[in-house]
Amino acid sequence: MDNIVFLILRRMRRPLLTLVMVYAISVLGLVLIPGQDDQGNPWHMSFFHAFYFVSFMSTTIGFGEIPYEFTDGQRAWVLVCIYLSVIAWLYAIGTILTLLQDKTFQHAIKERRFTRRIRHMREPFYVLCGYGETGQELARALTDRGQHVVVLDRDESKINLIKLQNLRDYVPALHANAHTPKYLLEAGLRHPQCAGVVALTNDNEVNLKIAITAKLLNPATTVICRADSHDVEANMASFGTDYIIDPFDTFAKYLSTALQTPGLYLLQRWLTAKSGSLLPEPVYPPATGHWIIGGYGRFGKAVFERLSKEDMEITVVEATPEKTGEPKQGLVKGRGTEEETLLEAGIQNTVGIVAGTDNDANNLSIIMTARAMTNKLFVIARQNYRENDALYEAVGADMVMHPSAIVAEKIRVLLATPMLYEFMSLAAYEDEDWACLLVSRIAGLVGERVPAIQEVVIGDERHCAVREVLDQGGMVRLKDIMRDPSDRSRSLNCIALLRISRNSRELLPEEDVSLLPDDKLLFCGVRKVFSTMEWTLCHGPTLDYMLTGTDRPNSWIWRKLAERNKQ
Repeated sequence: MDNIVFLILRRMRRPLLTLVMVYAISVLGLVLIPGQDDQGNPWHMSFFHAFYFVSFMSTTIGFGEIPYEFTDGQRAWVLVCIYLSVIAWLYAIGTILTLLQDKTFQHAIKERRFTRRIRHMREPFYVLCGYGETGQELARALTDRGQHVVVLDRDESKINLIKLQNLRDYVPALHANAHTPKYLLEAGLRHPQCAGVVALTNDNEVNLKIAITAKLLNPATTVICRADSHDVEANMASFGTDYIIDPFDTFAKYLSTALQTPGLYLLQRWLTAKSGSLLPEPVYPPATGHWIIGGYGRFGKAVFERLSKEDMEITVVEATPEKTGEPKQGLVKGRGTEEETLLEAGIQNTVGIVAGTDNDANNLSIIMTARAMTNKLFVIARQNYRENDALYEAVGADMVMHPSAIVAEKIRVLLATPMLYEFMSLAAYEDEDWACLLVSRIAGLVGERVPAIQEVVIGDERHCAVREVLDQGGMVRLKDIMRDPSDRSRSLNCIALLRISRNSRELLPEEDVSLLPDDKLLFCGVRKVFSTMEWTLCHGPTLDYMLTGTDRPNSWIWRKLAERNKQ
């Protein structure tokens, strides 16, 4: 508000002074110039009458000459005043129009509206710093689940893009540099409903500053940061950043999982993919043989490190080793888009190739050149821009690494379904047979579509029916809430993946297990069954039918009719 007032006063200072001067001169002239009353006697207008006349004269209302008809001298002065006031008003109105079109003033107005809207928010929300490809995917995923987000981005075109997107919920957004503490505070950093801050910009230093600001000004809030530099990651971790996501290391870990336990990797892809989309196909990267890595930047180094741990034979192709460095065993200098370079790297005896440069055109060229030379290749491609989706789909890579998609997916899981993140962490310790069995169960359950994920907290206010039974000393088993209300002998199309009970974690809990107050459950299954489960959890008579098998009348009228029928 102070900025708006300051801008108005600064820009309108001269027009207002001009208007005051014109009014003062006009009033003074009318007071000094003699007139005549209705008797023909000399008469001087008072300051009040002069100001009254100038006021309606300057606004062209035109009440006439008061209180007596003017003399020629007074009328001549009024003519001068009319033109002076018109010029002054045109100058003032022009300045106002210019002020309204001023970018700084418009930004101040938007900033005030943004701050007021954030101040009045009454539900938990997340502050997204950066609205690039990652921010857009994450905002859509969270709003689709009914969660609220607030956006800061220094690119005004991206902020304007929010208005054109068909998001499920209104997203307050401000064109501002998120690493400035002032704007983070305006975005609700200290708001009681602020659930977390997510730094998604493509600048490590900006993300670092956002993390530091968030932890200093609100230590209790959850901070999630994107980073692709190990030095910056260590710095972020040093002051307690909750989650640090490196898209290159994350994909390298996925690749390692796919090499060692393909079933677990497939399970992870199925559970973390967007609900309702087609189930991803399994991938089987060759666990032995020679690999070529095209590009030794951040991504190439992450993949090189992972493949080296798997005892793979690796040849690196890099066009600018003086900038990126090179591995100890050396590399082949070149872009990898030429046959000569790939022949020198040993393409004829290669089982897998990684097109990992920061240039999409070069990556596509590497893949096409390599496939023209041999068709027995497992292809991993780095996609830098979402706009090239069609090209990467056409090239048919076995695995595609899109940094923004990886970061958005991981943060979506963290924020939308935190129990799923915990489930995958625990599942990493299970063997391949366990993962394959669960994959088979899920496939039989959902068909060709990605399963929906649902978290259930027994102590939640929405699940009052279960809580009431437990508080009264009753027993509710897991299989009771997984029954179909239309026929309790049938189970709903869902699988219980995880149960958290009094700090204990249980993967794939048995259906006969008894639930306790405050238990947390993670399910996967067909989306429509979870609304049915919610009804069981919150509706007492339905839960009673699930527990006893008896459909008891609930209302007074139905109870009386039931008693009469018994008689």
